[in-house]
Amino acid sequence: RLGIPPDVFKRGTGILPVNHGQDGHATDENPLDGITGLHFHTLCELNTDSLARTLAVVEKQFGETIEKMDRVNFGGGHHITRPDYDVDLLCELITDFYKRYPNLKTIYLEPGEAVALNTGVLVASVLDIVRNDIDIAILDTSASAHMPDVLEMPYRPTIIGGGQGGTGLKPAKHGQGWPSHKKYTYRLAGSTCLAGDVIGDYSFDKPLAVGNKLVFGDMAHYTMVKNTMFNGVNLPDIVLYDPDTDKYKLQRRFTYDDFKNRLS
Repeated sequence: RLGIPPDVFKRGTGILPVNHGQDGHATDENPLDGITGLHFHTLCELNTDSLARTLAVVEKQFGETIEKMDRVNFGGGHHITRPDYDVDLLCELITDFYKRYPNLKTIYLEPGEAVALNTGVLVASVLDIVRNDIDIAILDTSASAHMPDVLEMPYRPTIIGGGQGGTGLKPAKHGQGWPSHKKYTYRLAGSTCLAGDVIGDYSFDKPLAVGNKLVFGDMAHYTMVKNTMFNGVNLPDIVLYDPDTDKYKLQRRFTYDDFKNRLS
């Protein structure tokens, strides 16, 4: 899952001789017996120029093996739905790959988040404003429970109407160190007991107040499938918005029973 060095792969598949005593022992069996496809995943939110560079390396290191395969999976991380994505180059790369490897029956792509890019918002409310070296806004949402990629990647979500926040120093995790684009800077914190439940530093045109709504953008992918009810913190309602009628429809509201029944 975390990748394999080319030399290790080549020894394991018989392309390079086995180094006895370190890499195992020689065998008459075909190491690729039963294997009909290869998969690589090197991209994340990237355009086709990155795929082109990847393919050049993949062919250089694994071309002999590709010639024996029925299929190749180009992995995920292709931002196909992004406005500046070069779809024509993608088609060209796939077509040329098929020409160089006529043995291939199928080439797969995993668009990933591109399926839901720039869709869905998470609406949070300010519960409290405190100060500890910097103004801190406590929200009714949580980086840990509702947008875990903020902590795991790390990843910085956008806020509609919000700017960067920080001290003007070099960029760091959670957005600290980015120059403030607006007058008032706040550190946004989640409502769980986790010390690291911090969304990041953001700036605003006006001071935040209890009850203000903050709208996080691009929240439909990963956020919804990875969220939790850590320490009983409830999940946000799921609501559909119809721009034609300007009306909202409640799809799902979570309760304590949802939390209780997950583990019992």
